[in-house]
Amino acid sequence: MKKNNGYIILISLIVALGGFLMGFDASVISGVVGFIEPEFNLTKLELGWAVSSLTLTATLAMIFAGPLSDRFGRKKLLSVAAALYAVSAIASAFAPTFLLLVLARMIGGFGVGASLIIAPMYIAEIAPSKIRGTMVSFNQLNIVLGISAAFFTNYLIIKFGQSDADWAVALKFSEYNWRWMLGLETIPAVIYFVALFLVPRSPRWLIMAGKEQEALKTMARAVGPEKAALDMEAVKQSLNNEVNQAKASLADVFVKALRPVLIIGLALAALQQLTGINSVFFYAPMIFEQSGLGADASFSQAIYVGLANLVFTILAMLLIDRIGRKPLLIIGVSGIVLSMMALSYGFNKATYKLTEESISGFSTELPVENLSALINLEFTSDIEFKSALLENIDSQTLDAFQSEIFREAIQLNPMLILIAILAFVASFAVSIGPVMWVLFSELFPNRVRAVAISFVGFINSVVSFLVQLVFPWELAHLGTATTFLIYGLFALAGLIFILFKVPETKGKTLEELQLFFTKRNA
Repeated sequence: MKKNNGYIILISLIVALGGFLMGFDASVISGVVGFIEPEFNLTKLELGWAVSSLTLTATLAMIFAGPLSDRFGRKKLLSVAAALYAVSAIASAFAPTFLLLVLARMIGGFGVGASLIIAPMYIAEIAPSKIRGTMVSFNQLNIVLGISAAFFTNYLIIKFGQSDADWAVALKFSEYNWRWMLGLETIPAVIYFVALFLVPRSPRWLIMAGKEQEALKTMARAVGPEKAALDMEAVKQSLNNEVNQAKASLADVFVKALRPVLIIGLALAALQQLTGINSVFFYAPMIFEQSGLGADASFSQAIYVGLANLVFTILAMLLIDRIGRKPLLIIGVSGIVLSMMALSYGFNKATYKLTEESISGFSTELPVENLSALINLEFTSDIEFKSALLENIDSQTLDAFQSEIFREAIQLNPMLILIAILAFVASFAVSIGPVMWVLFSELFPNRVRAVAISFVGFINSVVSFLVQLVFPWELAHLGTATTFLIYGLFALAGLIFILFKVPETKGKTLEELQLFFTKRNA
């Protein structure tokens, strides 16, 4: 069995590389926004669009990914996604205009949507029930690794750009910093595309497609010949027990019998994004700049975010099949509530004041004489301070020098902000991050699983798109403290829902879960 588990682990790791690309593709933009905003003279909503455009097409892809995977197979869709990642990375790196950059990012979004839906579905369909939670969590682990890699490579590119080494100068890391950040994704995308040739087709999909011999062969490698025969009969029986043998459609997801699990899926899909996780991941340097750390420090602090995400995702993988899904959700979402409230408190207590000494140290390109009217004036919110700045300098100048100005003016507890952000990321990574996708792969019956996961994934992506789009606007108009307070209140509502509505699915086969929910909802 250990040998069989080794085979499952290898296949799951390869398939989950799609999660790495998704995490990298989504989070690499965190290092890009500070450079493209002044270069393309973007408004706050345009900046939000640069970040969220990838999620928009990912959302569209999620609608079709499940049904297309039913028709052409999980493996084939993942190969297409790998190719889209590569094309997007190259096109983004060479984009001459903001419009073409957005279009290139949107191409990658189709790959994100497909891999985000298909990878955990495939792994759930090939992994034995005893290790299924851990195996499906490989996808979340790889998303986390991708996020961490994006933060780290962004930081390295900034450092290379400051280097006088001949090779760094020749590669123009300083001049083309954000283009290098986006273009690096080509390497893992090509690796993923090639590695997928080693992956068999999903056994459950093969059974649905009438290819039982190939399915039995794959299942035998995964769980052994005897268990494979039993599992195959269980899958066939499950499919045969479906009242309507017609091809599943979106309408089938809304039938009365599935309503309770659909509500759970939709609630978790919305909650995962309404906690603000992608605001932290995709705008991490911007958030740290708001706390006065400065540009270089903000990039290095973002690496800590990636590391916390990685460590606690691994912890979730170790615990999810031991203590169960629901306990992790309760513990983690509780931590999210406390962390967001701490962030809101920390920024609410911040003050902002410029002095003669601080202004004298500003860059020579900044028109410091225009700021003399603000010397020794204390502001109690970032909104008030920005408004006062905009009365004395234009918005383009503020965008270019905001990090420097805030670093000198802000007075707050930066350690509280850092600890709260890391605690938030840790709480997310040990709970709603990986557990949501595990539950998605377990809640819905075989025949509608692909369509149902596509639908709830679509909702997850829509909410993610909106959160990313409005985050720069929220910071500019509502303020940092209010923005984090809103996320904390959403998390609190989600915690109440989890306590009373989310069931435990640990240790049951997909067929046992289907029978359980059928009886429960009868």
